[in-house]
Amino acid sequence: MVRKISLILIMSGLFFLTGCSHRGPYATSYTSKARHKATMKTYRVRGRTYRPTYVRVGDTMRGVSSWYGPNFHGKYTSNGEIYNMHKMTAAHKTWPMDTIVRVENLDNGKSVVVRINDRGPFVRGRVIDCSYAAGKKLGLDRTGIARVKLTVLGFSGKVFKPRVGKVQAKHVSKLQQVPAVRLSDFGVQVGAFYQYKGALQYKRRFAKIAGKKQRVEIRRFNEDGRLLYRVWVMGFDTADEAKDFIRDYGISGGFLIRP
Repeated sequence: MVRKISLILIMSGLFFLTGCSHRGPYATSYTSKARHKATMKTYRVRGRTYRPTYVRVGDTMRGVSSWYGPNFHGKYTSNGEIYNMHKMTAAHKTWPMDTIVRVENLDNGKSVVVRINDRGPFVRGRVIDCSYAAGKKLGLDRTGIARVKLTVLGFSGKVFKPRVGKVQAKHVSKLQQVPAVRLSDFGVQVGAFYQYKGALQYKRRFAKIAGKKQRVEIRRFNEDGRLLYRVWVMGFDTADEAKDFIRDYGISGGFLIRP
């Protein structure tokens, strides 16, 4: 985000270290060494202190994502670039500049890959501010905000793809040796209401329909200053099982929620 503080926060650059972690400062094609070093310093905004930190491939974070566009288009980002709302970039309060991140919208299952080139969003509870282009692909242009999961994929503007041979194998991090894990606890959003009464009625309705393994929850979200109550049926073992539930019960507007 291209706040006035962006000129104060000047920024970053990164690189691979032993293949899976990043410890700068390093210059990249996007960010100078000096700017990278500056952006990794502790700073304060609106009375809150933020301590930038280095990350590893595979690190994750969950929270709420928002997006920013026309008001900042053409202005400077924290790493010294000119913000282009049509590029796949994002702002993060503490992760290094040029970190490559997958952002997954947990409300609809859509995901994008972005490069961090700015600081923000400085709103409690929000973990990333996507560019207009990235936000549109996630569906944020319609909802404004959404629950997301962030996963670090690489550094220096590049996705990390380890090459493992006989000699290198023993140097591969434990993180990379973790086997694939079967995902579970998929869900379905069956309704969304501004009135709690409507959400409660839906919860009772779907509690009678859902199987023994499923649970019906009401989740509260703040959208533009108003509380929105989303009704979720959770506990499906697979995405296909959740999609079948939507189809079998003809849930208009229902969509998949990934774990």
